[in-house]
Amino acid sequence: MNFLAHLRLGPDDPQQALGGLLGDFVKGPVAAMDLPDPVRQGIWLHRRIDAFTDRHPLVLRSKARVTDERRRYAGIMVDMFYDHLLARHWTRFADQPLALFTQRMYQAVLSQQVLMPERARTVLVRMAEQDWLGSYAELANLHMALDNMARRLRPGNRLPGAVIELERDYPGFEADFLAFMPEVIDFAEAQAAALRASADWQGLLASRPNA
Repeated sequence: MNFLAHLRLGPDDPQQALGGLLGDFVKGPVAAMDLPDPVRQGIWLHRRIDAFTDRHPLVLRSKARVTDERRRYAGIMVDMFYDHLLARHWTRFADQPLALFTQRMYQAVLSQQVLMPERARTVLVRMAEQDWLGSYAELANLHMALDNMARRLRPGNRLPGAVIELERDYPGFEADFLAFMPEVIDFAEAQAAALRASADWQGLLASRPNA
């Protein structure tokens, strides 16, 4: 899952939301991280959601829709395709309008820069300033996002133009996403509830994501 999905699936608490974004930027055991408890909890939830997503049959079916030419990048592509589809179908999965939700999340991000590793700060501040989350709804912006991502990879990679894969089988990717989203919402809510209810949430943070 990508930025928009992790924010939708995570708790509303600003520090936990930040943790939901930092999951792709920090490595190592969550329990040992020198970060506020809610941020570490958000990172733990991010990793649980990613582990659930990566092995889910519907997501694997979406990755299999990617042609052999770009199959190596199917994980990146499907993450981005699903954020596009989430933005397009936002009202099915959220009560608050997308523009209001993203504005609230941007404010949370910009107010917590001191907690971010430098690489994360560069990306997340740019995300907020350029409204990446809201822009994902338009295919032209999705094209631009994936092409920009390709420039950061090894020269000659096959990621440029990857949105054509979504355009070729839009109904298929959309059907996978619409079936998957309720399941991952239920999973994320159950994980957040377990974290809140646990008398030993520090022990949970030390557990492996796929445990």
